[in-house]
Amino acid sequence: MSDHISGPRAIADPVIDITDVYAFPSPESPNHLVLIMNVFPYAGPSALFSDAVIYRLRVRSISIAPDGRSFAVAADESTFDFIFSGSQPSQEGHCALPNGDVIKFRLNEESGGTAKGLQIFAGQRSDPFFLDGPMAEKTIATRQIAFKEVGSDRLYGKNVLGIVLRIEWATVLKGGPMFAVVGETLSAGKRPVRLERVGRPEIKNITLSAKIFDTVNRDLEIRDIYNEEDAFNVSKNYAGAYRARLNANLAFFDGLDGKVDWPLDPRGNHPLTELLLADFLVVDASKPFSETSYFDIERAVLEGRTHATCGGRWLNEDLVDTLLTLYVNAGKGPRIRDGVDAPIAWSLKVFPYMAPPNRPEAGKS
Repeated sequence: MSDHISGPRAIADPVIDITDVYAFPSPESPNHLVLIMNVFPYAGPSALFSDAVIYRLRVRSISIAPDGRSFAVAADESTFDFIFSGSQPSQEGHCALPNGDVIKFRLNEESGGTAKGLQIFAGQRSDPFFLDGPMAEKTIATRQIAFKEVGSDRLYGKNVLGIVLRIEWATVLKGGPMFAVVGETLSAGKRPVRLERVGRPEIKNITLSAKIFDTVNRDLEIRDIYNEEDAFNVSKNYAGAYRARLNANLAFFDGLDGKVDWPLDPRGNHPLTELLLADFLVVDASKPFSETSYFDIERAVLEGRTHATCGGRWLNEDLVDTLLTLYVNAGKGPRIRDGVDAPIAWSLKVFPYMAPPNRPEAGKS
């Protein structure tokens, strides 16, 4: 699942578990950028944000590096910290903005909190992610594509807690128009500790989780260590372990169709490894909204061309099919389908975008 239950710590404490991060130009207004972070997989009707957790969205300006094959990330950062207090039905949220101002809002209010250039929503929504998780696991276990024509969505009818931030990017954010976006959860207090972080989808669960192909770190559960890293400054102490796992697992996926579409370099590095290790969503706020543009900017960098779409990630994109096709055949062959083509409820193109929460019986089959 995209980033659901992505490591022992997240499994033990679902309230810190980031399930997904999204970034896209607003479908309603081209001068706004939308950032979404979802947490708490399988959230029940009484689920609340924790008052012991900081829910953080980090945004940095980004550009194509001089080598034309990677990204240059600015040092200046726009940070949005969300903290919550109180209980149902009147939990209150506070968002600390990059300029030091604080916006107050209440849980589940559709209009959310507002300030100049900003609109915020937080509350329970339908989980927009969809995939056939058991068949993804079987694909890794059996080392062959196990997906069926019609799959089974383990997340069908489930809910999450969502944070939605709609930003007039040119006035609120530093730099641009291209941005790197990361979501984090941290322990609250005088010395916050990073507990989870998410940039691109399915990095930890599909791309990093399998141990059996990694001859260097086969016994290492790498995800909690990875979660503690600063996405913009990965520690040199563990970078080699992450590279080894990415190289091994990406090579496995590439071989699932019986041919090599991603030749390794002389040192055994996969062409996608360095891009994925720089684990943040890349979105161009100056481009029109697109429903299917995940990883488009990165692909353009790999191919040495100028990108034409906004990149980022939209809520309704069939991400798993896009990702599997990228990993297995580099987009040069037939689309790899997991057999699940839609969530229980489509997200909308108006604020707060995600569909309302499902009733408890909606997930029953």
